[in-house]
Amino acid sequence: MSRLRTLVITEDDPLYVVRFFEVFFAEVPKDSIEIVGVTVSRAFHEPITKTAKRIWRFYGTVDFLRLLPRYIAAKLFGTSIGKLAQKFGFREIPAASVNGEDYLKIVRELNPDVIVSVAAPEIFKKPLLSIPRYGCINIHSGRLPKYRGMMPTFWQLKNGEPHVTVTIHEMVEKLDAGGIIATLEFPLEKNDSLHRVITGTKQAGARLMIKVLSSITGAAPKATPLDMSEASYFKFPQPDDVKAFRARGHRMI
Repeated sequence: MSRLRTLVITEDDPLYVVRFFEVFFAEVPKDSIEIVGVTVSRAFHEPITKTAKRIWRFYGTVDFLRLLPRYIAAKLFGTSIGKLAQKFGFREIPAASVNGEDYLKIVRELNPDVIVSVAAPEIFKKPLLSIPRYGCINIHSGRLPKYRGMMPTFWQLKNGEPHVTVTIHEMVEKLDAGGIIATLEFPLEKNDSLHRVITGTKQAGARLMIKVLSSITGAAPKATPLDMSEASYFKFPQPDDVKAFRARGHRMI
């Protein structure tokens, strides 16, 4: 039986998303799954100064100054998803936009069975969604359809959930609206940290993704449709949201 041809699209994040790939690249069964390419796009698709301001407003000055040396160290030591891909022998495929015709041409030539989205910073449009034989699947660190949108890990902690639900779902044109393929529950502590939970869910999510990909044999994975009448959408947290998060006894780092 031929291996499952898999294209991965993700964002450039040397602090957290990279933790997913440290597990995924090391543990993916190469006898049954072939990674035909890895595309690492710029996070937020905005100037780095704007991203820095967004992160500073989110973490606050003290935690931003704690996080900054970690980011600088990751850059200095070359920690990146792209370098991890090279280490494991996976081809890196650049893209100005994953919806651009130049990129779509390359993807069609790769002929993937499935495209995996891990924190991809762009919404996949119909031409890209229609290319892989078994569709596109995304991993989302929140229960769907309640925690659609940005930073679902933060919102579940802030809202007092007992666990974070990691969800793998099929991708459709509407954001976070495709049927659910698999889930896992990551327990939360009474006084937890966003850092611990994001790191832990990335690592656990990588193993769940491997399990899902390993189950695909000759047909698209079975998905349970979402009841969108229960849907909500969360935007990027604002300072008042972080204040309420801390009031629950949680920490950012």
